[in-house]
Amino acid sequence: MFLFAEGGHPTPLIVDFVNYYLGEPVHRFQMNYTKPIWDKFFSNFGTDAEAVFGIYTTENAIPWYTIMFFIACVLAVIVIGIFKGKLSEDDPKPGQLTLEAGFLAVKDLIISVVGLHGYRYFPVVATFAVLVLISNLLGTFPLFMAPTASVNVTFALGLSSFIYYNYVGISENGFLKHIGHLSGPKLPLLMAIFITPLIFSIELISNMIRPLTLGIRLFANMYADEQIYYQISNLYPPYTQILLPAAILILAVFVAFVQTLVFTLLSMIYVSEVTHAPHDDDHDQLHDDAAKHAIATQATA
Repeated sequence: MFLFAEGGHPTPLIVDFVNYYLGEPVHRFQMNYTKPIWDKFFSNFGTDAEAVFGIYTTENAIPWYTIMFFIACVLAVIVIGIFKGKLSEDDPKPGQLTLEAGFLAVKDLIISVVGLHGYRYFPVVATFAVLVLISNLLGTFPLFMAPTASVNVTFALGLSSFIYYNYVGISENGFLKHIGHLSGPKLPLLMAIFITPLIFSIELISNMIRPLTLGIRLFANMYADEQIYYQISNLYPPYTQILLPAAILILAVFVAFVQTLVFTLLSMIYVSEVTHAPHDDDHDQLHDDAAKHAIATQATA
């Protein structure tokens, strides 16, 4: 993140390198196929693709956030492979212990939020956690930027979370019951006529904007982090390009972990709203919930 190409907007040099070799064929494909489609679509609103997306050139044919996110995906596989190493129960290596600690942290969190049956959603939730964390941390290394500092990436992640938890709800409860849970609790007929449609409308809007809120929350924090680094590093170059950013590197790492936790935790909460524990698997948990409810009722009384 310290070494950027020349220009108004900080662009990692690796992006220029990739577009130098791959930008021309991608640009030609865009001009022949995708741009006419977008021009036709935006013509309905009195504009065109370049007014919305910017000028099509070979230098920006492959956006920086696409390259950075691709690198983050590759790094995620490599990092997990390095940490895993050769698994051993008798003599685990530090990398294996680190990986196991992360595994247990995500597992315990999803079980505490969703329930004992939440472990079945662990692979997808853990994938979100790893990708978001690697993407956030990528901006702390020279020649790279955090892809989560682009709203395009964060909206894509938010939309993926939205699609997944709705898929879970529909697959477990059916489409009608999944939509029905937005109407809230059952009410007497007279109250239901007025209150239930209001609750349903509020819950529907709340669910529909979740991809937006997930994306904006992650984007705003990571973009601000990138801009702080960029502005500080240009206060008095070349001295401030190394000393000051390095001094607040710990803060950047902290922000990366916190935003990963927030995104992952919210995804878990959304899953917990649309799923329920099987009676045969989580009998003890249901028994505990019933006991807590009884205690709360007695306290209220």
